[in-house]
Amino acid sequence: MLIEIKELRKSYFMGDYEVPVIHGINLSIKKNEYVAIMGPSGSGKSTLMNILGCLDTATSGNYFLNKIDVSTLDDDALSLTRNREIGFIFQNFNLLPRLNSIQNVELPLIYAGVTSNDRRERALQALERVGLSDRVTHKPTELSGGQRQRVAIALALVTKPGILLADEPTGALDSKTGLEILALFDELHAEGNTIILITHEQEIANYAHRNIYLKDGMIHSDQPNLSRSLNPLNETDRNQ
Repeated sequence: MLIEIKELRKSYFMGDYEVPVIHGINLSIKKNEYVAIMGPSGSGKSTLMNILGCLDTATSGNYFLNKIDVSTLDDDALSLTRNREIGFIFQNFNLLPRLNSIQNVELPLIYAGVTSNDRRERALQALERVGLSDRVTHKPTELSGGQRQRVAIALALVTKPGILLADEPTGALDSKTGLEILALFDELHAEGNTIILITHEQEIANYAHRNIYLKDGMIHSDQPNLSRSLNPLNETDRNQ
């Protein structure tokens, strides 16, 4: 099992006042699953995403990632696990405007101590994978929204993480461009990547193979996505 969460709870504290956000969640995600986590504002999905991404820690309970109990790690070990295991894709792209595409994609490899030649080669491969081999010297301001998101996906892929964690990845895009990004996610999933998609839109969640719905800090439903069979990008159609 890639992810195993047991009785996970998270509260925030304002002085002596405790604000519970997640209430004893149990959750398992296998390698190469494509999961959408949904829920209204205040449901706890952003908090759960931050814990899954090792950006935050639980108040109690356990989070096992590749059989390592992440909930017991100190900040340095948590940061190392995050950099090795998780590729983040955000709604606002999180690219540095002064850097061009290849420089943005190289950043996590610099932090990982990869040599200059190796990181350039890996960054070029990642950009080629998302269809941007002709935009490697362009800065974010010289790219369309869809191209910026593709750079962000290349940035997430370049360290070859076990999980792609996407937070509202089409939220800043028009409908046509959003569908192109979801088609790319389909391809990445077919190549063996585990994808966890955070969204508040059912239309977007329909592209995942499993839907988890949060309500009031608890899992309200967790089931296979039957509407996936209606998705024009599904594997049956792709292989015809």
